[in-house]
Amino acid sequence: MARFNGGVDQPATATVPNHKETTMTSWIKTLSAVTLTAAGLGLFTGSAFAQGTSSLADKQAQRVDNRQERQSDRITQGVESGQLTVREQARLEQQQRHINRLERRTEADGKVTAKEAVRMEHAQDRASHQIHRQKHDRQRRGG
Repeated sequence: MARFNGGVDQPATATVPNHKETTMTSWIKTLSAVTLTAAGLGLFTGSAFAQGTSSLADKQAQRVDNRQERQSDRITQGVESGQLTVREQARLEQQQRHINRLERRTEADGKVTAKEAVRMEHAQDRASHQIHRQKHDRQRRGG
């Protein structure tokens, strides 16, 4: 016996889904519902994350600026105390200018990647170490 179904003649057994088809259909419906829910949550949390990332980037930029300021102060203090020679001062200030250029290039595109942040941190670590070494190397400014 054939039934009329949308203009196509099909056997009656074809219109009754078997157990595997029913399970597969319900699984697909569940998967679709979960996917749509996850996509909706992703949009919601994505915008919240973007706002959080923005503040993280601002905090990172402020941290870099504060550290640069402290390093500059350490160089100035070393010069005033006579711990740094004229040549040492010039090299350290050149290194600080290099870090400032690196920071401008890093922030030029409006976003700082994790790799760029690590590179900036490493440059500042090297500069800090160099300031310490130069201030404590027993060379004194003549005067």
